[in-house]
Amino acid sequence: MDPALRREIASKGGRSVPKEKRAFATNPKLAAKAGRKGGKNVSADARSFSQDRALASAAGKRSRKAL
Repeated sequence: MDPALRREIASKGGRSVPKEKRAFATNPKLAAKAGRKGGKNVSADARSFSQDRALASAAGKRSRKAL
């Protein structure tokens, strides 16, 4: 599929729901819960952080700076 057409289709999906009605935008706890649930469905071998410890370390350092 043409990349421009893919971008156009994807942008329509993002605009279809108003920001205030996006569950994860308004409820961080729900987003965290969904992330944990999704993480459980991915095998440990397929998780990027389990394969690349340097990546995991860098992400952890970034998240601590944000706090």
